Amino acid sequence: MVAAWIAQSGQALENADAAGLGPMPAWDLTDLYPTPGSAEFATDLAASEGDAEAFAARYSGKLASILADYGGDGLAAPIREFESMQDRLGRIGSFAYLHYVTDTADPARAKFFGDVQQNLTDISIKLLFFTLELNRLDDGAIDAALATPALGYYRPWLTDLRQEKPYELSDDLEKLFQEKSITSQAAWGRLFSETMTSLRFEIDGEMLPLEPALNRLTDPDDGKRRAAGEALSKVFRKNVRLFTLITNTLAKDKEISDRWRGYSDVASARHLSNRVEPEVVDALVSAVKARYEQLSHRYYALKARWLQVDTLNFWDRNAPISTESSVTVPWDEARRTVLEAFRGFSPDIASIASTFFEKRWIDGPVRDGKAPGAFAHPTVPSAHPYVMMNYQGKPRDVMTLAHELGHGVHQVLANGQGPLMAYTPLTLAETASVFGEMLTFKALLAKTADASERKALLAQKVEDKINTVVRQVAFYEFERRLHVERRNGELTSEQIGRIWIDVQRESLGPSVTLNEGYENYWVYIPHFVHSPFYVYAYAFGDCLVNSLYAVYEKTPDGFQQRYLDLLKAGGSKHHKELLAPFGLDATDPDFWTLGLNVIENLITELEGMEDA
Repeated sequence: MVAAWIAQSGQALENADAAGLGPMPAWDLTDLYPTPGSAEFATDLAASEGDAEAFAARYSGKLASILADYGGDGLAAPIREFESMQDRLGRIGSFAYLHYVTDTADPARAKFFGDVQQNLTDISIKLLFFTLELNRLDDGAIDAALATPALGYYRPWLTDLRQEKPYELSDDLEKLFQEKSITSQAAWGRLFSETMTSLRFEIDGEMLPLEPALNRLTDPDDGKRRAAGEALSKVFRKNVRLFTLITNTLAKDKEISDRWRGYSDVASARHLSNRVEPEVVDALVSAVKARYEQLSHRYYALKARWLQVDTLNFWDRNAPISTESSVTVPWDEARRTVLEAFRGFSPDIASIASTFFEKRWIDGPVRDGKAPGAFAHPTVPSAHPYVMMNYQGKPRDVMTLAHELGHGVHQVLANGQGPLMAYTPLTLAETASVFGEMLTFKALLAKTADASERKALLAQKVEDKINTVVRQVAFYEFERRLHVERRNGELTSEQIGRIWIDVQRESLGPSVTLNEGYENYWVYIPHFVHSPFYVYAYAFGDCLVNSLYAVYEKTPDGFQQRYLDLLKAGGSKHHKELLAPFGLDATDPDFWTLGLNVIENLITELEGMEDA
């Protein structure tokens, strides 16, 4: 198995060189475990099973008496044990997942991942009693015990845990929900991932997987963009029945869970897990929708004039406006660009980010069977994050690298909070990633003197922000309408397509033509399957970072330390507490206006450069 990994890494480097991108790393997972069949992995899995059984025997049904007899110190002891077990379980699960996503077409990897998921589900069922029993302890007794330093350390985790209390079911029902998750959400999600990875799109005589096919939509040649758009449409149409079944099944599965738990809205569970008030999300969505005309509609009308067409076809939406914006950026140049931008803001952040390259915490190249997209996986505090890319040398790929490294830096800094509090709610999890993009963009802009190059760079940034804010809010609206309609019965592919077209037309505006075939483009968005209602976190993060960056430019003194403190907090503080040192408050309706003004001002600047 080790030899196979080495061979894979060598092939990745060879492919990268052939594409003119230079050597790229394939990640080294040995910091987690040597191989799937290693003694270390087997030992940890067996120990986790045994420890879970022993933990349940020691504490199940006894937490109330422990609290009464020994107070906060007594209750802190099993929480520490639970925390340690969560770290090891997270290490096991992270290894299985990261091993799987680099080649989802490999049956051995798929089986290993599926078996580990089952093992972890069985273990988690043994531990399920603990958080349920904690939430049944008397609130007054818990509040009094939190005065003890040992238990007080876990106050943020216990506070978040107690917010789940109204939606928890009996022990038996909770066990049933957890045990069946392996044959419901997890199984359908895996079917989606493996199917999407296996799809091939014939474009100009080449059979391409999803990532390179989508990449063709940014080609400077209109004919190549059209060929890519039509090829994607053709394959999505051919497979839409399967994706419709997956979507219907998962939406119904979620509705069942929400109904049993008593959630009042289709997105309530996501808001709760994000530790954000529904009113805050509603204010964000309303603010963005109210600015569609001033943002996306206005920009795409401007872009249509640049490209000398009446309207943009959907495959033209991300077309480059000049040859400068379609250059190929080798991997080493992308690495240098991002690290220099980070270093200009904070040497500490740049140092952490450089470690990802030096120690092969990144998997860079496109590879047959590799999952599409990009992400930063936090793994566990006792280890370190990993970043996955499908790097193809586009300027947007450089921004994606900055985005994911921002996540990685955030996760490294938050690890000091420990396994129970390092996880950052999604609304704040996008802060460092979007901030990393902004730093990289500003650094590139400062070095760009040529007017046409500056115009291309600004246009690309506006498009990225529209994709992050407007498009993601439209995605959120699509999900809301789909999940509400699903409560009335199963949806056909045509019904889902109409919802998709409606929200896309509203958000993109009259200057974008949604040609035949675009009605099925919802099928490839993984968030709809794996993380329902995740998408608004991108808009939240972008607007938040726009406001943060404005504070930085206005009052830079001391900003870096306050920013590092925000990242180090992980999930230990509420967004209101974290933003207070910057004079920002996401519950203030004007907060979103600040962020959206940044995008509008960029468009205004571009309108003054039409002849550049």
